[in-house]
Amino acid sequence: MKQRDPIHLGTGEPMLLLHPFILSQTVWKRVAPLIADTGHYEVFAPTMAGHNGGARGQFFLDIATLADDIERRMDALGWGTAHLVGNSLGGWVSFELERRGRARTLTGIAPAGGWNHFTPAKFEIVGKFLAAAPVFAVCRLLGKHAAKFPFARQLAYPAVSASADSLTDEDVLELIDDAAHCSAYYQMLVKSLTLPGLLELAQTRTPTHLVICEKDRVLPTPRYTRLFTEQLPSNTKVSSLDGVGHVPMYEAPQRIADVITEFVDEYAHPKAG
Repeated sequence: MKQRDPIHLGTGEPMLLLHPFILSQTVWKRVAPLIADTGHYEVFAPTMAGHNGGARGQFFLDIATLADDIERRMDALGWGTAHLVGNSLGGWVSFELERRGRARTLTGIAPAGGWNHFTPAKFEIVGKFLAAAPVFAVCRLLGKHAAKFPFARQLAYPAVSASADSLTDEDVLELIDDAAHCSAYYQMLVKSLTLPGLLELAQTRTPTHLVICEKDRVLPTPRYTRLFTEQLPSNTKVSSLDGVGHVPMYEAPQRIADVITEFVDEYAHPKAG
């Protein structure tokens, strides 16, 4: 799998954007420039290990291994800490980085990991992804040619957005390409069966923003958000975005950019009292 350069734009305080499971840095292609254009942030959106364009993953990948890789990349930039923003798997990795002391603020957009070791929710989400194995097999076999099937968009959008018309033809091609080149697919699913989800949420000390997506079909609320809302500190900001799916950066880039910067600005650029 050929590694590719991350999205790296802007100047100012460091902000790290982490993508969902199976997908890649391209989910931030519309949001990253909007954040960089504020003139306040240096935005870095890499592809995580085992995903399309990221570093080669180990045989069994876990959250600690993904966080190790991201820490190396932060160190290479000279970033001791950064404003962390993660969607789904990226949110889970962001919480692990926060636990390691690498966060200035943390924004979790539909974060994964909201389960304990043996709760049904964990096995349900693993089952969801395993049930999609035939789709991934077709993507690997046919590559971008899979986009020519008339039902390709209908298969792609439920896990990503609220409606099919929110995805462009280019988006569908990128989703197929990411699925076709995600070696982490089986690696992480197998490993996750042996591990708990997020632990020590109550010990989070970084200013945190939990963003819940109303039309999320992958990690629907409240089943997959209850652990966060019950265990995160009481001063955690919680926002609910109506009308958007699990990866809202595709369908509402300006809205997501605003949600991120309005929260982070409170700590990076506080208004004079």
